[in-house]
Amino acid sequence: MPVLRIDIWSDVACPWCYVGKRRMEAALARFEHAADVQIVWRSFELDASAPRTVEGDYVERLGKKYRASREQAQAMIDRMTATAAGDGLTMRFDQIRPGNTFEAHKLLHAAAERGLDGALKERLLAAYFCEGAAIGDPDTLVRLAGEVGLEESAARAALADPALAEAVRADQALARELQITGVPFFVLAEQIGIPGAQPVELLLQELRSAWKLVAGDASAAGAEVGEGATCGPVGCS
Repeated sequence: MPVLRIDIWSDVACPWCYVGKRRMEAALARFEHAADVQIVWRSFELDASAPRTVEGDYVERLGKKYRASREQAQAMIDRMTATAAGDGLTMRFDQIRPGNTFEAHKLLHAAAERGLDGALKERLLAAYFCEGAAIGDPDTLVRLAGEVGLEESAARAALADPALAEAVRADQALARELQITGVPFFVLAEQIGIPGAQPVELLLQELRSAWKLVAGDASAAGAEVGEGATCGPVGCS
């Protein structure tokens, strides 16, 4: 039986990545061959220079980033919150505690070795966007990893493992090679690229096209896909 691999570049501090994850899950729920799909989570840092923890008012920092007034920044947040709610997510930007996500990506690679990466990805996103967890704090990361079955000793060892750091950098290097500048970014069957958080119907259509490819239909091809909503180093759009 063929296996359809989906490589997903994303960051745990990316709201559109959480929305994109939900939309892909909704598409897979309707996909006839979902049992034969393998998801590979790839690392992408929106801000590799971010400190481990960032203090201060989120609305104010967002306004500075976009050179917008406080009211305009709040309006951006409100639009994102409403969009997320439409996909079943309750994002609490008033509680968000930003920070560097490199260590979180290392833990995701460690979790993948145990088949826990999907569960940890969800836990990290929920903790950051919905619960106000400090995503760059090692103790917080170890706690969250433990909640999905990655024991504390293994989690702390992963945070200190240089091989996992190299795995994160390898994902980032591959993203540059593929000219991925924003996330989420999905690659189906190593051939069909889907930029951004696309509608569920489009994702389902692309899943079916990708399945034909892995099943040996050389004439299959994905549809033309425009840019979806993404986050990149300069912000979200």
